[in-house]
Order: sequence, then structure tokens, then C-alpha cells
Amino acid sequence: MTIILADNQDITRAGLQFVVGQMGECQCNVANDKAGVITLLKTTPDAVVIFDYTLFDINDADEMLILSDRFPKTMWILFSEDLSLDLVRRLIASSTQISVLLKESPLAEIKECVRQALLSRRFIGQRVAEMLLTAQPAEEKAILTRTETEILKDIALGMTTREISEKRFSSFHTVNTHRKNIFRKLGVNNVHEATKYALRAGLIDPAEYYI
Repeated sequence: MTIILADNQDITRAGLQFVVGQMGECQCNVANDKAGVITLLKTTPDAVVIFDYTLFDINDADEMLILSDRFPKTMWILFSEDLSLDLVRRLIASSTQISVLLKESPLAEIKECVRQALLSRRFIGQRVAEMLLTAQPAEEKAILTRTETEILKDIALGMTTREISEKRFSSFHTVNTHRKNIFRKLGVNNVHEATKYALRAGLIDPAEYYI
């Protein structure tokens, strides 16, 4: 079985070569760039590639997924110090060929990841799994119109619908309709919840407004 090391960090590459050397009958090749990986995969398409894309000339998840599609027999181990949650989610959701492991992982976990990849099985490191399980979904900002944003600011200041209508030279009915639309878009039921939501979403300045 062939393992391709695609990591331009000398100390990491030396450590991986030591680990691979303990894996039995594995041939270890080193690639210095993406072109080198592709050249090696053309002759050994069923290889395992251990790579750190942050130190390599692979730009993003899209490029990684293109490579995995181009070489469907290849297993990839993304081995890096710092990975964004969005990147990890995208890769895991899009391809079963890609394992993910942080460089801070214990040696036993690194060895197990390589073993699973050699068996054409995906492996997700414990720290990465914890990241995925504990991450909270990002709160979406409601898309308010300019008028709705201005009215929300007035609401946060404690102004009544009638006071806002007088300030804006609008009818009570018009402002009340805007108010209902704001509450609907924010998914809230009262002024207190609307103001808290607006503060969290950055729609209003917390130094200026009060909950």
C-alpha cells in the first residue's frame, strides 16, 4: 500500500514517516505540491494521502472535493493544526474518502486514523468530533428593510407606536404594520425579545440601546 505525505512542515513529515514505517508493508512517498500528488496518484490511485492543506497549494474545500472525485479510490487524511468548522462540515458531508485529524491528536489516534484509511474507511478524530457535536448553529440575521431597521431602533429606545408614527410623519396603521413585520421576521413576540435579538444580531449598537 502506498502512503503519500503532502505536508511541507519538515518536523511533521519526519514524524509521519516514522509512524508509516511502523505500519508494516507500506511504501511512503513525499509530494512537495499538488502537482506532485497528482503525478503520484496517476500511478497509485488507491494510495492514502496525508496532507495539510494550510501548508500546501490546495486552496479550499471545492478544490479538495474535485481531487477526491478525480481519484475515487484514494483516501485522504486532512491533518492540520487549525481547521474551520465550516470546512470540516463541508468535507465530511460531501465525501466519505476524507478523514479529518488535528495535529494535536495523540499518537495512538494518528496511527488508528492511518490504519482505517488503509482499509478504505473514514476516520474522524476525537477533537474534531467534539467540535462538530458542540458547535451551535449560527444565528441568522433577519433581513430588515431600512425603514424596519429604523423603527426597530425606536422600539428599542422604548418609543410607542404612536410616538414613532409622529416622529416619522406616518400613520399609526403604517408603523403598526412595520412593527408586526419586524416581529414576524425576527420570530419574536414582544419588544423585549425584539431588542435582545437585534442586539445579538448586531442590528443595533449595544452601547446606545437598552434591553
